[in-house]
Amino acid sequence: MKKPVNIQLIGQEIGIVWSDGTESFYPCDQLRAASPSAETQGERDILGQKHGGDNQRNFSGVTVVGWQYVGNYAVRFDFSDGHRTGLYSYDYLLNLTAQK
Repeated sequence: MKKPVNIQLIGQEIGIVWSDGTESFYPCDQLRAASPSAETQGERDILGQKHGGDNQRNFSGVTVVGWQYVGNYAVRFDFSDGHRTGLYSYDYLLNLTAQK
């Protein structure tokens, strides 16, 4: 599993250097919009019905103000709008890079 070895805020982007030497860059506003939190994405019940999620996708001007590693599998970003509940697994971050 690739793991981040260096995370930096570069202007309006988060740059991550991975354990295999590759680099990924994430605009802060897009990273916020992609938050995997229930607050942003909602949750599905046992019947598959989605509950919650604010469906907001425009986070212009929102920046990352901090981050914290969670175990050996995820990063929690702190955003300038106060959001800080999404756990971005390493696989999730790599999939975001692949979607570009």
